[in-house]
Amino acid sequence: TTLAIALTTTKMAANFGELVLLCGDHHIPTRSLSIPTPFQRMLVPNKMQHVICTGNIGNVEEYNRLKELVGGSSACVHCVAGEYDDSMTTGSGSGGGGGGVGGAVGINGSTNAATIAMPSFPETKVIQLGQFRMGIIGGHQVVPWGDLSALAMVRRRLNVDVLVCGSMRKEGVVEHEGGYYIFPGSITGAYSSSTADVSPSFILLAVQGTKVVCYVYKLKDGEVDVSKTEFTKH
Repeated sequence: TTLAIALTTTKMAANFGELVLLCGDHHIPTRSLSIPTPFQRMLVPNKMQHVICTGNIGNVEEYNRLKELVGGSSACVHCVAGEYDDSMTTGSGSGGGGGGVGGAVGINGSTNAATIAMPSFPETKVIQLGQFRMGIIGGHQVVPWGDLSALAMVRRRLNVDVLVCGSMRKEGVVEHEGGYYIFPGSITGAYSSSTADVSPSFILLAVQGTKVVCYVYKLKDGEVDVSKTEFTKH
């Protein structure tokens, strides 16, 4: 059940080193109105030490909610620019709907009264978690999207052990040419130019020294499905 999974994440935070949320491609409110309710119940503040976001959040309110998950610190929210982030602002004035950028809808359906520009995010970012150097990329820069050979070139250029990549709507972890590639998918299930039927997903990493445990959370038919992958740095 969702409750059991939420309790699992609490135990993970206490016993498994650094807990990191991987998410992205929210597209709120342009393609989705909100993060699914079962995910909202699980993603509670102060259980995670870091958030990694692959871009396309949608508005500054959603970015602020990511900060709330890690105690309000932007230093612990590691975002890169998605394909559509250049034009993203929160909504304005009288609008209460989710019909476009002009009426920005938050995770709980709320709206902002003022128009505020999103922060500027870099195209790529590298952080250190445990013994791992992790690179983050929006993914839209890599053609074709999700191509492992092209992503391997990015990983080598950034000199990282793990590359977290957005824009893909297929979530999971792949090992390729001595590196690991993690695809969080879309946390809202937002459609992409290549895929209309997308299941909402996110990933939690439990990082402890040279070991990473990846928990992939996917919403299918109203139920949260969880799979687990582990890898170790040699």
